[in-house]
Amino acid sequence: MPAVGIAVGDNKKEYPGNLTPFVTVTCIVAAMGGLIFGYDIGISGGVTSMPSFLKKFFPSVYRKQQAVDATSNQYCQYDSQTLTMFTSSLYLAALLASLVASIVTRKFGRKLSMLFGGVLFCAGAIINGAAKAVWMLILGRILLGFGIGFANQSVPLYLSEMAPYKFRGALNIGFQLSITIGILVANVLNYFFAKIHGGWGWRLSLGGAMVPALIITVGSLVLPDTPNSMIERGQHDEAREKLRRVRGVDDVDEEFNDLVAASEASMKVEHPWRNLLQRKYRPHITMAVMIPFFQQLTGINVVMFYAPVLFNTIGFGSNASLMSAVINGVVNVVATMVSIYGVDKWGRRFLFFEGGFQMLIRQAVVAACIGAKFGVNGNPGELPKWYAIVVVFFICIYVAGFAWSWGALGWLVPSEIFPLEIRSAAQSINVSVNMLFTFILAQIFLTMLCHLKFGIFLFFAFFVVLMSMFVYYFLPETKGIPIEEMGQVWKTHWFWSRYVTDEDYPKARGYEMT
Repeated sequence: MPAVGIAVGDNKKEYPGNLTPFVTVTCIVAAMGGLIFGYDIGISGGVTSMPSFLKKFFPSVYRKQQAVDATSNQYCQYDSQTLTMFTSSLYLAALLASLVASIVTRKFGRKLSMLFGGVLFCAGAIINGAAKAVWMLILGRILLGFGIGFANQSVPLYLSEMAPYKFRGALNIGFQLSITIGILVANVLNYFFAKIHGGWGWRLSLGGAMVPALIITVGSLVLPDTPNSMIERGQHDEAREKLRRVRGVDDVDEEFNDLVAASEASMKVEHPWRNLLQRKYRPHITMAVMIPFFQQLTGINVVMFYAPVLFNTIGFGSNASLMSAVINGVVNVVATMVSIYGVDKWGRRFLFFEGGFQMLIRQAVVAACIGAKFGVNGNPGELPKWYAIVVVFFICIYVAGFAWSWGALGWLVPSEIFPLEIRSAAQSINVSVNMLFTFILAQIFLTMLCHLKFGIFLFFAFFVVLMSMFVYYFLPETKGIPIEEMGQVWKTHWFWSRYVTDEDYPKARGYEMT
């Protein structure tokens, strides 16, 4: 008897399937695509706090840093547009690459986008490791950005399509876990490479990006394509067999038929980008823009890739600042594991709210701590050890709150809500907005720190309040809903129901939502 969509107690459709070893290993390997993004976030701030790196490529910053003493304005010692361009150029390149990746992902499958991401990132790592001048650093960063644009566009989609819907949250967050592991590994390497005599440790830090690049490159060659992608390219028989293997059951007819129906609907869409402007996609495009926008305005990336610089600014020595960044990296990884455990148990909205509250309290406390010691002049005098411990502790609380909320869910939620006909285009918008605001914040953060001083943390706290309100009013719970049935949640939402109707998403057999 073929499997059917079952109306369960809370009126959610169920497809038969298990969390098989095959799909588990496949999702773990695919999630490794997050390593390249995380490694870069972690490595950037580390090398820009290494005196030998600054002396070679950014001598004006090096001289300013060496001239700083306890009575100088600590807020402004790293304020350099050239230095921030080194960091932020990657994200502008990733923005552009994600738009191209949309076409590649839709027409040729998710695997090819992942392969391009690995190859381009590897090329950028080689150029950066061998850099002799600033232009080589910028060129390498641009290639790294192209690689990240392709990987970030394809990997979350791959995971959401491959995972059984009951475990989609946990398996998709594997991408964010890989990002956090990449950040931690980069922070540890920075700490040890900074100790190398001769001052060439930064070359190992930058060149070491080849390792995660090779992992995603090899992984993309051995991974199977998703059934969704195979159906989208007309390979129906192969897709059915792949779906049986992925789900671990023979009766996949209902899910397969729903995938085919979604694919046929997507084939009628000649211009997916123009299609995004349709009224029924208003909630999707809103989430594709607002979720990555708010994710960046938590301030996390500026904290993570400028962590050593930030800790150095508030009074830590160079090695101590790198070790503090390592501590943050460990907290990031552990907190992401908490999200993996809880996302399919507690739901997405609960984690958003809890993480938002935690980040808000931390922003206020750190602003008060830094403001009390540094004031508006940035002259702290002698900093007691307890002060440094308090600042690191509360920054760790903030990192944990982000990691199990906006960090993990900022990639999960957009990748699971888009219908197939707009999935690649909408995911490109999601990645592009993410990279655009990462670029903007990376470019202006050190200048903002110089001018807003401790108020920079209050700036981000304001947006944490706004984003929590946005989730409360506009983001429905998506836990436990099959990805091809996600359209049903918008029809029952108090606000989005005025844009999405029954004609847009007819009820599936055996499926009703109240």
